[in-house]
Order: sequence, then structure tokens, then C-alpha cells
Amino acid sequence: MKYYLVAGEASGDLHASRLMREIKRLDGDACFRFFGGDLMQAEGGVLVRHYREMAFMGFIDVARNLRTIMKLMQECRRDIREFSPDAVILVDYPGFNLKIARYVKEALGIKVHYYIAPKIWAWKEYRIKGIRKYVDYMYSILPFEPDYFARLGYRVDYVGNPTVDELAVRPYADETFNDFIRECSLPGKPIIALVSGSRVGEIKGALSRMIASARHLSDYQLVVAGAPGISPSLYASIIGDMPVTVLYGKTHRLLKQARAALVTSGTATLEAAVIGVPQVVCYHVFGGRVAHKVFEYVLRNISYVSLVNLIADRPVVKELLAHHFNPRDTRRELERILDPAVREKIAEGYAEVKRRLGGPGAACRAAALVVERAGGHNF
Repeated sequence: MKYYLVAGEASGDLHASRLMREIKRLDGDACFRFFGGDLMQAEGGVLVRHYREMAFMGFIDVARNLRTIMKLMQECRRDIREFSPDAVILVDYPGFNLKIARYVKEALGIKVHYYIAPKIWAWKEYRIKGIRKYVDYMYSILPFEPDYFARLGYRVDYVGNPTVDELAVRPYADETFNDFIRECSLPGKPIIALVSGSRVGEIKGALSRMIASARHLSDYQLVVAGAPGISPSLYASIIGDMPVTVLYGKTHRLLKQARAALVTSGTATLEAAVIGVPQVVCYHVFGGRVAHKVFEYVLRNISYVSLVNLIADRPVVKELLAHHFNPRDTRRELERILDPAVREKIAEGYAEVKRRLGGPGAACRAAALVVERAGGHNF
């Protein structure tokens, strides 16, 4: 069968590539065409546009590139029509993909599959109207989403979380602390990991505050998880002459060996939980208290920001947002999670999060549903 996929960013490229791999396993005649990236291209098929041409973030960036976005959308619609696939699979990226879903459903009558449900529980809940109309099948990777969407009158399938899959097969899972510090040329002090985000703005806002919060702990060493595509010069400009090390391509290994971590909110908070390192979740927002009030209003539908607390539905880890993410409060919370009694409570919460996430196999389960619903064989 023929499958058309649309992934508009690096994470979507990763998740879509794994989905394609599983679809090929189930459907020996699978043929792919897609907007995506290098990982998808490695699985075979035709890459029409690379996600780098679509990676616009924030209102201002989108507004400046609106003409380009519209041209890409027109090209995507035309290409889907000419390819005439048996199924269209949209991966995350809701601002673009929900518009594609409307065209595919209304103009072409092709079944629309959506992998990784848009986070409308956090903001833009109004999008449920378009989802009900134009998305035939939604595949969720967060265990609380089926109940949330059910309350809105829409059914989604929870297929598991890709983070669990990734960490289940990660290399160096059994690595010792001594092996890690030897390979990375680190001293023998216990580690505090600083995971300051993957974007320039995040790193500029978070890293200096993280270092200021932890540098007084002289019995520990500070190690930054270097983000792919971020220049070492950016980290150097923030770190200066402070004794802080940056390691690239070793985030999971770093979290495994760290005694504690300061983590910018995002998927990394879930990775830290599954790996088992106590953490403080930090989220910098420019604007201080005023920004925090706006933040609270925009996210008024949810009680937490970190995936860990959202999945557990209780405060397993401390979240420091906007003006609360300051050296004094962060230092206090960092010292608190070094206490054995607090660490034990966090571990209990992590165990509940992992239970709710379930085992590996997210892409496999999603692919099985896609192929079956698209009328594939080999079942």
C-alpha cells in the first residue's frame, strides 16, 4: 500500500522513521512519500521536502515566513493528491498538519491517521473541532490523553511512549560510573547534570541560572548535556571560566550517572524519570511575574508543566517556572533532592510514571493499527 507522511521537525522525523520501519515489517508492499527528514529517508521512499524548510517556531517567525509556509502547504496538498495514497499519516506539528488533514478529508476523502496527538490539553483546546471533523484515527503517546479526549467526545488510541522504546535499547545502559568518567575524562566527584534545553533561546535563559544554583556544591561536578546543533561557543560564552564540562551525544549516559539533575521542561524530564535520576524541572520565561501570570492563564487547563507530573497526576518533581526559577529557590530544591528520604519519595513517583507509560513498542502498536485500518495484508 501507499503511505504519505508529514513530519515538520526533528522529533517528528525520528518518530515517523520508527513508524515507517514497523509498517514495512507488516506490509511488504509499503511505499512511502513524505515531508520529513534524513531518518525517514533512510527507511526508503521519496523525500519531497526536508523539515528544515518548515521549522518555523513562534508567532513572529511564522508571520515572517507566512508566504513560504503557504507555498509548502500548497505543494503538500498537490503532492498528496497526485500520489493518491491509501493512508495519510500526520506526525505531531499541528499548526501545519491539521490544515493538511482538512484538505485530505474534504477534498480527497482519504483516511487521516495522526501519530502523536496535539497537546490541546495544554492550549488551543478549540482544535478539537477540527480533529473531530478531519482526523479519522489518533494515536496518543501520553497515557492520560485517552481520558482527556474522551471527555471531549473523541476516541484516541494510546500506543505507548517512544521514550520508553528509546531508553529500553539505549547503549551503555549497564555502564558504571567509573567507566563513564574515565571515557569522558571527568574527575571522580559525583555529577549534577544540567539539561538546559535544545534551542538557543532555552539555553541562554536557563543555563546561567542552573550554574548559579549549583556552583556552591563543591563536592560535586557540573556537567552540561550538550544539545545537537548547538555550537560549543554558545556554551563557552555562558560558562566562562567556571569549572563546568559540556558533553555532546551522551545525555542518557549522563543522566544515568548523575546524582541529581536540573532539567528544562520537555521530553528530557520524562527521560530523567525513566532513567531514575532525581530532578528539579526548570522553565525560564522572559518577563518575570507578569509572564508567569500569562503563563498560568494560557495553561489554565492543566495543573502541571512537566510530563512527569502530568502523567503521575501529582507533584512527583518540583517545577520552578518563570520568576520561581532563580538561583535561591533552585539551590534550595537541588539540595533537597540530594536528601535520601526525598530521593526515595521521588523514586516511588517515578515507578508509578513508568507503570502508567507501559512497556516498549509504541511504533509497533501504532503501525499495526495503521496497516490494519488502511486495509493492509500480512495479518
